[in-house]
Amino acid sequence: MPVPTYDLFIEPVLRYLAGHPEGALARDVQEAVADSLGLSDADRAELLPSGIQAVYKNRAGWAHDRLKRAGYSASLRRGFWRLTPAGAAFAEATPGPLPEQVIETMAKYDKDVRLRPSGADDIAASVGGQSDPSAKASPDDRLEQALGELRQAVASELLEQLSQVSPQYFETIVLDLLHRMGYGASRADLQRVGGVGDGGIDGVIALDKLGLEKVYVQAKRWQSGVGRPEVQAFYGALAGQRANKGVFITTSTFTHQALEFCRSVERIVLIDGARLAELMIDHEVGVTLRPVKVPKVDSDYFEG
Repeated sequence: MPVPTYDLFIEPVLRYLAGHPEGALARDVQEAVADSLGLSDADRAELLPSGIQAVYKNRAGWAHDRLKRAGYSASLRRGFWRLTPAGAAFAEATPGPLPEQVIETMAKYDKDVRLRPSGADDIAASVGGQSDPSAKASPDDRLEQALGELRQAVASELLEQLSQVSPQYFETIVLDLLHRMGYGASRADLQRVGGVGDGGIDGVIALDKLGLEKVYVQAKRWQSGVGRPEVQAFYGALAGQRANKGVFITTSTFTHQALEFCRSVERIVLIDGARLAELMIDHEVGVTLRPVKVPKVDSDYFEG
């Protein structure tokens, strides 16, 4: 099952802390909540796109953050959570499942929220009975989603730009990318050789200074899918050069037959338009990345 949205972590965190009035380590709360939500080992192994934290731990942390904003919990020290007197009273006054509107309001607002056990009707009125999907996404989730949308938009624009450049300049872009990826000691080690009579080879990369080991490149700025005949012809061109490494890059896609042929041989790598755009973004070829500074409290500083 997918890891639930962080709003569904709020009540399990509240109930666990209510059962441990002396407080608990954050990691113990996270594991207990994961157990109560029935998360599998695979669910717990899922990481944020940044790869720096497990999704369920991140969402449990944001759930606790919302309890803190409501005045119901506190972090007495790093990695240690405990309900406040108001939080303990709230948990005792609402022994059953928390009203959906209460959870949604807690999750929705980034400002301080003060909730009362008797105020469920007021809370329901404040949200107007409407369900806001964004309320179920943590700030980290929303940030990752926004970055994902930006990448998709940039990837689409890159492919549009690539469709408008000349075939010769497209070959140069491909070699620029491969150099940024670490192929060739210097840009001079990557040579464009495409043209009439190129034998299906558009570029050559010398992997060592003496040129004893080379990678051959074919770059196709196509709209339709690249089929097996084109890939097979490139394979033949490699054989003619006595080469054992080749990269076939296109702005479009490869047919199933082309992919199957590539799997049957060992010396060709295929890169389609979607993968090409991703690589250009990751290696900043034709793309400028701007830094995003995300603040986080340095707990170690305050423990000094």
